[in-house]
Amino acid sequence: MSDTPKFEVIDRRKIKAEEEKDNAHPAPEEPVQSAPAAPAEPTPGPRLVVNEARREEAKEAAPAKEEPGLMDELPPAPTAAESHEQKAAYDASAQRLEDLIRAQNPAAGPQPPMGFEHLVQQFYVTAMLQMGAGTQDGQRPRVDIMGARATIDLLGILAEKTRGNLTPDEDRMLQTVLFEARMAFLELTSMMSAPSVPPPPPAKK
Repeated sequence: MSDTPKFEVIDRRKIKAEEEKDNAHPAPEEPVQSAPAAPAEPTPGPRLVVNEARREEAKEAAPAKEEPGLMDELPPAPTAAESHEQKAAYDASAQRLEDLIRAQNPAAGPQPPMGFEHLVQQFYVTAMLQMGAGTQDGQRPRVDIMGARATIDLLGILAEKTRGNLTPDEDRMLQTVLFEARMAFLELTSMMSAPSVPPPPPAKK
């Protein structure tokens, strides 16, 4: 059994359809029946004890079931009409939120649209923070080296999947950010794996 945490993608369209169906046809109320009397507790006696070694052998002999991948657990893709309707609702909700913020703070200008450079920058900043960047003076840096590795790997996947589809400026920015993040990771892991140097002996008087 893998220790990797799992998450489940829920198809909200199916849940919504079931709720509408239940509301349109409510289930009839069932008559209340009296619960049967509980059977008398058996008298204590000898119990069958299963040999733990045999139980482990049975588990090993049983064929292992392959765990379903994330792609197998995904619901069907939404239709083009569903995606268009959801995108329009999302844009309208985001605009209402921005209008509300600007009404409370008139000096705030409109938010710039998100672009590819914002995505790359988000990954880069996350990786650097996970490697302890931005720690204030006098404080001990908090390093999440495995989280930094995962974030840098995601940047690598992004570079592979977008190869040939980026402008020269976008590709140069992505390659530079990926190079800098990997260099910082190498320096940090080298410091973590280096043997500790003992302090020099005290000077003789």
